[in-house]
Order: sequence, then C-alpha cells, then structure tokens
Amino acid sequence: MSETIISADLVDKHNAARDADLKRDYESLGERLDRRGIAIDAIRDKVEKFAVAIPSWGVGTGGTRFARFPGAGEPRDIFDKIEDCAVIRQLTQATPTVSLHIPWDKADPNRLKQAASRFSLGFDAINSNTFSDARDQKLSYKFGSLSHADAATRRQAVEHNLECIEIGRTLGSKALTVWIGDGSNFPGQVNFAKAFERYLDAMKEIYAGLPGDWKLFTEHKMYEPAFYSTVVQDWGTNYIIAKELGDKAFCLVDLGHHAPNVNIEMIVSRLIQFKKLGGFHFNDSKYGDDDLDAGSIDPYRLFLVFNELVDAELAGAEGFDPAHMLDQSHNVTDPIESLMLSAIEVQRAYAQALLVDRSALEGFQDANDALMATQTLKIAYRTDVEPILAMARLKTGGAIDPVAAYRAAGYRAKVAAERPAVASVGGGIV
Repeated sequence: MSETIISADLVDKHNAARDADLKRDYESLGERLDRRGIAIDAIRDKVEKFAVAIPSWGVGTGGTRFARFPGAGEPRDIFDKIEDCAVIRQLTQATPTVSLHIPWDKADPNRLKQAASRFSLGFDAINSNTFSDARDQKLSYKFGSLSHADAATRRQAVEHNLECIEIGRTLGSKALTVWIGDGSNFPGQVNFAKAFERYLDAMKEIYAGLPGDWKLFTEHKMYEPAFYSTVVQDWGTNYIIAKELGDKAFCLVDLGHHAPNVNIEMIVSRLIQFKKLGGFHFNDSKYGDDDLDAGSIDPYRLFLVFNELVDAELAGAEGFDPAHMLDQSHNVTDPIESLMLSAIEVQRAYAQALLVDRSALEGFQDANDALMATQTLKIAYRTDVEPILAMARLKTGGAIDPVAAYRAAGYRAKVAAERPAVASVGGGIV
C-alpha cells in the first residue's frame, strides 16, 4: 500500500461532510442525462481512468522576464517535488505520473524511482533541456543547440538527449520530449534552411537511440526565446520533423505555443488524421505563452480540443493514444492548488466532450445546419459535470473538494517550516 502525505482520516472527514450533498447532485444530474440517453455512471467510469501528468517544475513558483517572487515552502530538490506531486495525486486521483526535466531534476535514477514508488507515482515523458546552460556545461547554447553552427555544440546537445533516454529507461518512462529555443533575433542572423537541416540531422541521431517501445515527442513554439525566427515554429514544421524521423516520432501540442486565435482544435484534428498526434502540454493563455492554469482563460477552447479527442477515441482512430501533461507557471498562486484545479479542468473538458450527441452533430453537419451543429456542442459544454468529477474522486479515494482538503491539512505551512525560504531576486531586463 502506498504512503499518503495528507492524513487519510482528514480526507475521510472532509468527504463525510460533503457526501450527502454530492450524492443528491449526482442523482439529479443522472436523471437529466438519462433523458438525453446518457448513462452517468459510464461517463464517471471514463473520467476515473483519465489521467494527466504533473510537470516536476510546476510545483515550484514560476517567474517572468522581470522577476521571480518565491513562495513559502518551495521544493528544494526533485525529492521535495515528488512529495508535492504526491499530494496532488492523493487529493485528485487524476495525476499518477510525474514528468521530469533534465538536468533540473537530475539525481540517481534508482533513488528517484524508489522515492516515487512510495506514493505509487510513475514517470511520464522525460524532458531534455538544451534551451539553457547547465552548471559546468562546457559549451553554451546561447546561439542554439541542436541547430547550432558549431558541430561540437550540436554533439553536446545530442549526447544530453541520449543521456535523458538512459535515465528514462531506468525510471520506466516510455517517451522523450524535445523542445528547443533555437532561432534568431535578427534578419540574416541564421540561414533558415541550413539551421533546419542541422536540426534534422541531430534529431535523427537522437531518434536512433530510442528503445523500441519508446516515442519521441517534438514540440513547436511560434516565438520565444527567439523573436525573429524559431527553428520549430509551428505545427507544419513539427509534422515535417515527425515524418522525417519515423514511426516513433510524434508532434506534441502546447496550447500556449501558438499565435492568439489560432484554431488549435483543427491542428489537433489534422495531426490525429495523419497519425502524428503525440500528446499535449495543457495550459491557458491570453497573449502568448503565458502558461496560465488550464481552463482559466478560455475553457471553451479546451472543450473544443477535447471534442476532437473524444471524436477520435469513439471512432477508434488508428494509433490514437495521446499523452496528457500540464505545463504551467504559477507566479501568484500556490502551485499545488493551481495544478490540482488544472487537472480537474482537463478532466472537466473530457467529461463535457463525452456528452456531445455525436449522431445528432453528424446529422446537422451533413444537413449544413450550422446553428444546430454548434448548439449541439454548446449543450454538452453548458452541462455542469462537477458532480461526475467529484464522484470519480470520491470513488477512487480522493477528496470531493481537493483545495478545501489541502488547506484544511495545512500542508503549505508545514513544508514552509521545514524548507528554507528562498530569497527574491530580480531578473530579465530589469
């Protein structure tokens, strides 16, 4: 039996005070869904099985180009991060895996595996980092990594990714995620074609190092840290990469890595159709790669993305098995609270998409009835599925209200007393 950080008695007491109200809400929703021909228990069962990975870096306080303001009880190392992730897992029952970032989380892999196993946590995709320089790194990535003009720098970046694969093999991971910040800030700074060719050559070496049962996820981003051009700037380039590399290469979609108002759900559909959707980094944004909490700005967009995912799931799309992970920066909230609510928001979008009347939608599409087609989606989206999500948590041992249980447990105050305070520092252009 796995260990728990929050007292099981506290969670039980918390749930007992809310159980009767939840059952009434669940029964009421069940009656309404039954009139629509939907079995609420079937939706709940699917929600129980849906999982999203926690990014190890997400449990720490984020920052901006201007400054970072550390929070109380900041994790000191990856082992503190694992404990914070275990709290999220315990209370939501939706986050069974952690995604590590190397070298930020570099430690003895066997010790990491043992630490995670205490809480029945597994490891999701391993993320390499060649967008910043590590301590004691011989060559700098200031002007690029896998696409760098210097062969020695490219070799260093390739070797780092191969090391990430070896770490992941020990941990039981099955995927490597590669995102690079390579690009340029001025016209003429780089030769677009040569830089992309160098990147492809380097990635082919990394791909060749994959175990047979692994996947390689490549991630596109429109801009930042480069502001004139980016080597992997959009989903089209990402698709080319995946096609060039082979059957184990897939495109990873970060919701914040697109220009404002881009139709991300259509990108998702295209990648599904051509069997190259690898997975997601879920977050939300208002202007750019804001890394805000999932569903906090545009929950309808998140629902529309899941509408495409559920459509593919129900249709049995060939090779459809996307990975789900949060990727957020928490500057003014408790990261554990934000990650719990974000995991729940992703589940919410999934549950709502499961309520779409697919037969009716297809009929309206075929009849060119635009109004009723979009209303069919809105009916599902406007359904309050909170009783389904809460019941799924209750049945799997989580908390009916995770944030309330977390605050009642006093976990943040406890770790703040144990972990040294981190000094606030300026940064960026300030």
